Amino acid sequence: MVQAPSPTTIILDNPLSPEELRKIHAYWRACNYLAVGMIYLRDNPLLKEPLKEEQVKNRLLGHWGSSPGLSFIYIHLNRLIKKYDLDTVYMAGPGHGAPGVLGPVYLEGTYSEVYPEKSEDEEGMKAFFKQFSFPGGIGSHCTPETPGSIHEGGELGYSLSHAYGSVLDNPDLITVAVVGDGEAETGPLATAWHSNKFLNPIRDGAVLPILHLNGYKIANPTILARISHEELEYLFKGYGYKPYFVEGSDPEIMHQKMAATLETVILEIKQIQQEARSSGVAKRPMWPMIVLRSPKGWTGPAFVDGKKTEDFWRSHQVPLSGMHGNPAHIKILEDWLKSYKAEELFDATGKLLPELKDLAPTGNRRMSANPHANGGILRKDLKMPDFREYGVEVDKPGAVEAENTRPLGNFLRDVMANNMTSFRVFGPDETASNRLDAIYEVSKKVWMADILEEDADGTEITRDGRVMEMLSEHTLQGWLEGYLLTGRHGFFNTYEAFAHVVDSMFNQHAKWLDICKHEVPWRAPVSSLNILLSSTVWRQDHNGFSHQDPGYVDLVTNKSAEVVRVYFPPDVNCLLSVANHCLKSKDYVNVIVADKQKHLQFLNMEDAVKHCTKGIGIWEWASNDDCGKEPDHPDVIMACCGDVSTQESLAATAILREEFPELKVRFINVVDLFKLQPESEHPHGLSARDFDTLFTTDKPIIFNFHGYPWLIHKLTYRHTNHHNLHVRGYKEKGNINTPLELAMNNQIDRFNLVLDVIDRVPKLGSAAAYVQQRMKNAIIEHRAYAYENGIDKPEITNWKWPF
Repeated sequence: MVQAPSPTTIILDNPLSPEELRKIHAYWRACNYLAVGMIYLRDNPLLKEPLKEEQVKNRLLGHWGSSPGLSFIYIHLNRLIKKYDLDTVYMAGPGHGAPGVLGPVYLEGTYSEVYPEKSEDEEGMKAFFKQFSFPGGIGSHCTPETPGSIHEGGELGYSLSHAYGSVLDNPDLITVAVVGDGEAETGPLATAWHSNKFLNPIRDGAVLPILHLNGYKIANPTILARISHEELEYLFKGYGYKPYFVEGSDPEIMHQKMAATLETVILEIKQIQQEARSSGVAKRPMWPMIVLRSPKGWTGPAFVDGKKTEDFWRSHQVPLSGMHGNPAHIKILEDWLKSYKAEELFDATGKLLPELKDLAPTGNRRMSANPHANGGILRKDLKMPDFREYGVEVDKPGAVEAENTRPLGNFLRDVMANNMTSFRVFGPDETASNRLDAIYEVSKKVWMADILEEDADGTEITRDGRVMEMLSEHTLQGWLEGYLLTGRHGFFNTYEAFAHVVDSMFNQHAKWLDICKHEVPWRAPVSSLNILLSSTVWRQDHNGFSHQDPGYVDLVTNKSAEVVRVYFPPDVNCLLSVANHCLKSKDYVNVIVADKQKHLQFLNMEDAVKHCTKGIGIWEWASNDDCGKEPDHPDVIMACCGDVSTQESLAATAILREEFPELKVRFINVVDLFKLQPESEHPHGLSARDFDTLFTTDKPIIFNFHGYPWLIHKLTYRHTNHHNLHVRGYKEKGNINTPLELAMNNQIDRFNLVLDVIDRVPKLGSAAAYVQQRMKNAIIEHRAYAYENGIDKPEITNWKWPF
């Protein structure tokens, strides 16, 4: 490895020799030629004859604007990777800029290695061109099919947080995050700049942000391109960066500027790390960053149809539209392609000339072949403690209470202790609030900003912490996704109502996993994205209506059944079993919904493991329909999913069994939500026979659900007995309420459930009139008590399972 000199030895004027400059510029021309070709051509890749209409894609394609800048950065990074033997990952934030990455990936040979039919010759180049943004081909972002990519950019805003996540616990990795100036206007990207306050230069790698300031979005100028140089510099200094500017449009001058600036900042990063690691003192430096200001659609047509195109928003997407039936545009395209002089770049077979090929790194040092960008091949299983040792003793169901998530914190503490370079916990200022603070016994929160003397008294922050807290769910999830995609493990906890902040981010990650599983066999499985939703809807006594929203799981159920799982453990032992399973899993998004407050405990550890393994089951101790007689059928099914809804269903069942001893009740609890779907729709789903066996084909089902009731109908509508399924759940009825009052408002409480059974079981009829009156009276009395005293009656808060 070449020893990096001090940055003071860098000569900033013309660091490239004339021969180096010639080769780098030729390589860049080759990248741009490929970018234009893949956007517009489906045949005649080397222009061996004049372009014909049928050789041009019959689609409105573009995605040209950011491509020249992306490839420009890429090839200059290649020079330094070779010179200093760097370990580097490249992230392209500009969403539709894939041509600017695909070109260099193809030229350095990785693409043809992964996809042999896209060989490095004329036929391979034709296949490479035709597939781009074409039916049966690949998208215009750096999709999972792109070697070297762990960031698609289909939705803007996440490149920088992904980059920072990738370098945590990766001390030798430098991730270069190219941030589009349109992307820089998004909220997630704005908060991600603060990630530099969480990067420890001793144990972590480094991120080099490059703001690609080419001036325009789809049809508008970008904000950061239309403010003064001074204001832009102040902005990034305010974020804690040392900005370097590379600005201009003349390729030869820009190559020299970029070569000098990029080498300066890379060596500055190395110096920062060397000082921290040699001294053992971790402090927050002013990390360098680059602002690259270059024309939109650089080297493309200056004008099309008399309208400004290069260095204007028209080059963003479709600089040449309506190609078919427009010979003038085909001629512009041909002249555009010829301007790159492909005959000076490729031999007669379509292969890049050897002197240019030699500019790229080889093997795993190619950014397109970097193992960190296929993190599953680096992933190692967690060293797990035995989750059974963290459970609570349950001698009798429904007799003792515990905070469900606190034992989980003890378990995660020891997972952390066993995996101190490959496991982190992420949460927005809520680790302690969600009762997971036992983790601090092993590792506190990382904090590279100022630490005050008084922080020693309970703030739990330190330079070398492994708990990641920031009040931005976007940045947290971005960090975690980058961490997972580079081969590590993590756990994300947040308040249930505010998980919606990252709805769209979850969408993108689920889509990434789905494509990887089904269409990209060379990508090795990565650790699952594990999300705990706590501080749930039914325990918002003082936070009120704004904190009551269980709808995140509705969104999750919309995604591919191959990649999503949703769990509702009703007690501590079930939660531990589920968490253990999720932490060991790969290629899923696992969502666990479990409240942090005290709740009754129902199953001992052995029974909890069995119940969670099945995902759904009859609780025999709560049922009375197994009489040992024929026919042995229940009169009603009491089903539930979720901690509070389980307790209220049990309380209702107890009332029914006390008031109607002859009524046969079957009690079913659901842990794995997707068990309710048919097996044809989800791999966890029940067969029709199994569902009918559990729920019968003709008896009423009173289903008490944690979330919105219509979700259960969506999952079960194909099943035989769906017409007898009556679901209770959250119906947007709440504010500042006691727990029972909130339940009553939404009719998931014990009294309303008993009323439901009276209404649905024919044999009760008028014989239940007095019980019906007692239930209605109870609702009135308990609501009045809550309004008078601010709490629920002791008979509610102290209720235990009576049988």
